[in-house]
Amino acid sequence: MAEQNTLAEAAQYISRGSHATRKGFGEALLEIGEKDDSVVALCADLTGSLHMHHFQKEFPSRYFQTGIAEANMISMAAGLATTGKKPYAGTFAAFASGRVYDQIRQSVCYSRLNVKICASHAGLTLGEDGATHQMLEDIGLMRGLPGMTVVVPADYSETKRAVKALHEHQGPVYLRFGRPSVPDFSLDEDGFEIGKSIELNPGKDITVIACGIMVWKALEAARVLEKEGVTVRVINMHTIKPIDKLAIVRAANDTGAIVTAEEHQVHNGLGDAVAHVCAESIPVPIEMVGVEDTFGESGKPDELMKKYKLATEDILEKIYLALRRKI
Repeated sequence: MAEQNTLAEAAQYISRGSHATRKGFGEALLEIGEKDDSVVALCADLTGSLHMHHFQKEFPSRYFQTGIAEANMISMAAGLATTGKKPYAGTFAAFASGRVYDQIRQSVCYSRLNVKICASHAGLTLGEDGATHQMLEDIGLMRGLPGMTVVVPADYSETKRAVKALHEHQGPVYLRFGRPSVPDFSLDEDGFEIGKSIELNPGKDITVIACGIMVWKALEAARVLEKEGVTVRVINMHTIKPIDKLAIVRAANDTGAIVTAEEHQVHNGLGDAVAHVCAESIPVPIEMVGVEDTFGESGKPDELMKKYKLATEDILEKIYLALRRKI
């Protein structure tokens, strides 16, 4: 059972500017490639979009451009893994999960091969590309696969730490990150350990468990409620599988109510995973912030997040509701 990493007050978590998580992925990929010549990279015609051009330029013989052939890319990655290579296969989340589910299940997970599936441009914040590309079901697809590790970092800096930590991990991984620039606030001293969540803000009245870009919004909500005398425990659940059961049980026991927040469908993502843990161990009121059983649409990322109720004010609304249910 993973133990929670508890840090100081949320006041220390301030934005140092905005950077894209995909940029953090590309930079970290280059760094691990410089240290380990068994690292290879594959991409399905999206080298620039995933910032994999750094690796391509430095290590052209270890970079494989597969073109728009994602299924072939995953199969190639699996084959490379059987030879001792450490493949990182990158494309958009819609293609990295849904389009190649069969190859991931049969060629990667069934044999528990050391393939890192790097899924960019996930969620509503893909924006104008619209519903077909705004993958909102991938966490559920991937966490259902035996042996698959699922990681959703919160910002640019944590994405870099996650890539480096995953380099030391043996086995299939699904790493989910996004397109737009988002606040970069996490700290190097936070570290990154698979299956070990990070408490960003202490609180005794209610807990918000979030992943990805929703972590920053959870911190914003906590700051609002602090002025009202309500203390909110904020947990960055960067690993959806294996999930940090101990942190969830402690939060439920200490605060008596939980809100989850994710840029994903509520039915099969982080919220479901948290609810499962609580149902087994300590039932408490749970409210979920996420997309409610619908597809997205083309639009500006911020406008879409508001329309589909993934904004800071929506976390606040669910906190108030959970607090009423707790009473």
